Amino acid sequence: MKVAPYLFFDGTCEDAVKFYARVLDAKIGMTVYYKDMPGERKPPAEWLGKIAHTRFAIGDQSIMASDATPEHYRKPQGYSINLNVDTPDEADRIYKELSADAQVIEMPIGETFWAHRFGSFVDKFGTSWMINCEKQM
Repeated sequence: MKVAPYLFFDGTCEDAVKFYARVLDAKIGMTVYYKDMPGERKPPAEWLGKIAHTRFAIGDQSIMASDATPEHYRKPQGYSINLNVDTPDEADRIYKELSADAQVIEMPIGETFWAHRFGSFVDKFGTSWMINCEKQM
């Protein structure tokens, strides 16, 4: 079994996923736009170019995402995507790039009692992240 977080965006999914793919060296997989969805229920015309479903892979892990139409969108809360990395340099790079134009810096990247580097923030798309480079215990 694998767990794959599912992120919902308010119309910025494509920009967010492209940003995450670049920063995290992720591979974007299947992407379906609302205009290509089968069936007769279609969203408003301005949503036809938005993403109904996509998946991107970071190594052998996946995150899925979509744009939630306005009547279904809820601001994300109560979670963080945690990225465990191998080196402090990698943690610093990812933190710097993902937190560019962050909505909230919860904890700047730095050393803690459990990690060579740890930092957390809510990115410019509203996704909460934690970057962690653990010490050997």
